[in-house]
Amino acid sequence: MSQARRFRSWLRHLEPRVLDSLNNRWLGRLRPWLDQHDVFSFTREPLARGVAIGMLCGLIPGPLQILGSLGICAWLRGNVIAAVIATAYTNPLTIVPLYWLAFQIGAFLLPGQQIMPPFVAPEGGMGDWAVGLGAWMSALGWPLLVGLPVLACLLAANAYALVQIFFLTPVIRRARRMGSNIKRCSPDVLPPH
Repeated sequence: MSQARRFRSWLRHLEPRVLDSLNNRWLGRLRPWLDQHDVFSFTREPLARGVAIGMLCGLIPGPLQILGSLGICAWLRGNVIAAVIATAYTNPLTIVPLYWLAFQIGAFLLPGQQIMPPFVAPEGGMGDWAVGLGAWMSALGWPLLVGLPVLACLLAANAYALVQIFFLTPVIRRARRMGSNIKRCSPDVLPPH
């Protein structure tokens, strides 16, 4: 069994366990709405939407990523778990390169020459690093404000397409095999009716 098939099988077995955990008294009242909106559905379309939403919301600053993912998943019927996990692509190791890329996109789209201020990692603990990152982000200005939504939309569209391809690849292969089997059977080989 291939890794992709194992992953899809694991997702199919995960959905009933997640839905069963919603039977407690606090979430039980929301269960009909949650079921109707596919926010815990592990089928192809809600998963693709969830990953795309997570990629889109991953570039939102700080703790608003998960709240944004939850709200948009409820609105667009995407898988909440996939969205929350997908937001993890932005972390202290990836945020500077992502913001650099967003700045470059914004500088390309905006008129005039845009100069990127250098990022200097401050000495000290995590709090000093967060303050330094915030100051650098505010110094990036309009190119960052223009580039972030464009980058987020590009990442979301690519993620949506990749999840669709991941789930549809076995279907396409099966259809091709069936098509080649049909072509091999010629009319003179078939028995008369």
